[in-house]
Amino acid sequence: MYLEIVSPEATLFAGEVSSVTVPGINGEFQMLKDHAPIVSLLQKGNVQIEGNVTIDEAYEAKFSKDGNGKTILAITSGTIEMKDNKVIVLAD
Repeated sequence: MYLEIVSPEATLFAGEVSSVTVPGINGEFQMLKDHAPIVSLLQKGNVQIEGNVTIDEAYEAKFSKDGNGKTILAITSGTIEMKDNKVIVLAD
């Protein structure tokens, strides 16, 4: 599935991933390929990305890796939309 993470400053990441886990306002949830369409608000926490993730050099400092090889982006709030195997995260 295709993931795009957009902040007020720029598009931080755009590319194919195998899964994304986000901090929803009712708890953390994960999306995989062919997930049902969804729109949700996000709260403070980590966006966790699995797959062969390549971050643009200009935004590498915003991301980290955990012990399981997931790419992590800390956010304070945001919105997520998943439709037709495309995930868009609008993050603060």
